[in-house]
Amino acid sequence: MQTTRLEHDFLGERAIPDEVYYGIQTLRALENFHITGIPLKSEPLFVQALAYVKKAAAMANRDLGVLDSAIAECIIKACDRVASGELNDQFLTDMIQGGAGTSVNMNANEVIANVALELMGKRKGEYEFCHPNNHVNCSQSTNDAYPTAFRIALSNKLIGYSQALGELADAFAAKGEEFRNVLKMGRTQLQDAVPMSMGDEFRAFATNLREELLRIEDSRRLISEINMGATAIGTGVNAPHGYADLVTKHLREVTGLDLSLAGDLIEATYDTGAYVQLSGVLKRTAVKLSKICNDLRLLSSGPRTGLFEINLPPLQPGSSIMPGKVNPVVPEVVNQTAFYVIGADLTVTMAAEAGQLQLNVMEPVISFALFTSISYMTNACHTLREKCVVGITANAQHAENMVRNSIGIVTQLNPVLGYETSAEIAKEALKTGKTVHDIAVTDRQLLSQEKWDEIFTFENLIRPDFIQ
Repeated sequence: MQTTRLEHDFLGERAIPDEVYYGIQTLRALENFHITGIPLKSEPLFVQALAYVKKAAAMANRDLGVLDSAIAECIIKACDRVASGELNDQFLTDMIQGGAGTSVNMNANEVIANVALELMGKRKGEYEFCHPNNHVNCSQSTNDAYPTAFRIALSNKLIGYSQALGELADAFAAKGEEFRNVLKMGRTQLQDAVPMSMGDEFRAFATNLREELLRIEDSRRLISEINMGATAIGTGVNAPHGYADLVTKHLREVTGLDLSLAGDLIEATYDTGAYVQLSGVLKRTAVKLSKICNDLRLLSSGPRTGLFEINLPPLQPGSSIMPGKVNPVVPEVVNQTAFYVIGADLTVTMAAEAGQLQLNVMEPVISFALFTSISYMTNACHTLREKCVVGITANAQHAENMVRNSIGIVTQLNPVLGYETSAEIAKEALKTGKTVHDIAVTDRQLLSQEKWDEIFTFENLIRPDFIQ
């Protein structure tokens, strides 16, 4: 039979399975919040960050003499075990919950307290020796511990995302170099425009994404400002003098992050502007990535009736009824990921707006939206690079043939023949199906073959000189 221990809070007593490290308040959260079905342990960097916060708090409280050094050392060791990921399976509260994150904070407090008790040679639940609130949560509130841990976890999670995005940009840049001598038609409004190099097109994809790396770093700087020591609303109630600066110093050492204490702790306790900024950056990148995937789908369309300028790696049969059909499944899945992230940005916006007075209680849904968005974008970057971009090939001859047969190349003749004459050539080409070359050189003899060859060299088509 399962053995249990009795724990109590001000609502009453509950039996807790002896083998678990969480306690009564976590149990109540497990009973009350069945929203996403995604537990806190699914974000191990958040669990790790909570341990960092509790460790730094114990160190500061020990240094200031408000926490017995023996108890503090056991809490610190317990935090190290939690930070290592050893006890991730004990963090079970739903990612979306009421209470402004109190259930998450207490989940951490209870697990750390019970691990510390075992280190003392005590039994789980013997909280008179190490209490979740009195000792592990000493000088803290959910309202400073939760957002500080959230920001630390976000910062660390963004490192992996930046790496994935950078590698994707590098993959596009590599294709840009590979395709540098592939001539193709540029298009505006889905109509023929002027010639360009396919290499330049792919290098532009890389540049477009690399811009986002700078915005991510800007966002990381914004979320590096924390409110530890603010406690409930920013007044520092129940925290000793000097605690806020000291706990921030310890957090910098524990995390290796360049964290800074907010100048106005009351403002910092309710403000969620940094999350809105980060969410906007994620949305901006999602929009760009989705646009690039739209382009890849168009450029690979066909194979007989589309643009067919590039080939995407064939990954799976594309139809249950149409034999031989292969779909651009990776760009499609990245499109859908982008749609989710764009929608999650609205969630963050509304949750940030819903703050009232000295606290924003909607931070759990903000954390869920940002964590999932970063995870999904990271996965999308890896998938697009590994399953698609690195395997793209160019249909160079087909792309060049489309250029040579295009009416769009008549634009190159504007400086030589003038706009009106060039427009007449384009109109005739459209009507008769003849090439611009045949009309301008052979039929009308408006310029010599030598002049045509000078104007329509590969280099002049992709990097035009002004030729009269």
